[in-house]
Amino acid sequence: MRKRYRELGLTIGMLPTGKKNCITDVPDVRVGHETLKNGMAGDDYVCTGVTAILPHGGNVFQEKVIGTSYVFNGFGKTTGLVQLNELGRLESPIMLTNTFAVPQVTQGALEYLLEHNPEIGDTTGTVNVVVGECNDSYLNSIRTFPVTARHALSAIEQASTEKVEEGSVGAGAGMVCCGFKGGIGTSSRIITVEGTAYTVGCLVLSNFGKKEDLFHYHSINWEDTIETVGLEEEEQSDGSIMIVLATDAPVNERQLNRIAKRCGIGLGRTGSHMAHGSGDIVIAFSTAQTFPHHSQSSIEEVKQLREDHPVMTELFQAAAETTNEAILNSLTMAETTTGRKNREVECLPYDLFGNSPH
Repeated sequence: MRKRYRELGLTIGMLPTGKKNCITDVPDVRVGHETLKNGMAGDDYVCTGVTAILPHGGNVFQEKVIGTSYVFNGFGKTTGLVQLNELGRLESPIMLTNTFAVPQVTQGALEYLLEHNPEIGDTTGTVNVVVGECNDSYLNSIRTFPVTARHALSAIEQASTEKVEEGSVGAGAGMVCCGFKGGIGTSSRIITVEGTAYTVGCLVLSNFGKKEDLFHYHSINWEDTIETVGLEEEEQSDGSIMIVLATDAPVNERQLNRIAKRCGIGLGRTGSHMAHGSGDIVIAFSTAQTFPHHSQSSIEEVKQLREDHPVMTELFQAAAETTNEAILNSLTMAETTTGRKNREVECLPYDLFGNSPH
């Protein structure tokens, strides 16, 4: 059975984790996966899926939350980020999948929202669906379009506040990270200010980097291992990563965007330098308060932390630490996977970390 990074006797950062050390430590945040793995004719193989992140268990369109995104490198094919940044409100589940499945997953999430909100597109405006992606075509026969709208609906319907399943699941089924099997990883941090605890949680879809990047930053002699584990160097691409950051800290969209930028520090600590062909994108939201879709008032009150209070720096730290650990969890939890053309991507060997149990 695969282990999380901390289960190997290793730690990251200084802040305490939440009880589950997952994005679902942020109260009422929910995550669901739909995993697709099956053989097809010839060399084709389905190795992909969908992951849904819901900010709360209610009607997200009717009760919106503060949201934002930050793009480190824009080699990606997302939907919904333009309006998210313009208005600062998240009104849909955040959906993750493979590059060519973005239209189908967008449709599935849209069908879900229309079913629960008959007024959308009729007596009120349209809805902004947020979808992120990474390219899993090394293992997945992406040209066959195996993901459908129904799979997106299933991921949403399965979403729960339980401990998040990690590794080669959901959108992470076919992803490759730093030459090893990557995918879904998550982590959380708790900060306490004036007797009030705030949670920061992160979930990543890791599909970036080369072997030597990871090994250099973790003092591993990659030259001794590159021929025997993971992918051969010439098989690796720049890849991408989707980072979803959640918090219950009361921040406005500008403050949240500042926090989201610090996810790049955690990404860099794993060895990434955000290569030319890598889409490195953060989608962030705060659940501290909700905002009704319908209101007769011209005034809207927003609770927010003071900018000059030390709590902001602690939130920055939490974002960096959770991102770093979530990425490593995606590596340590992913299993060796065989995909199209009978390609095999090995899991990260635990003994590469030196004194960790394996």
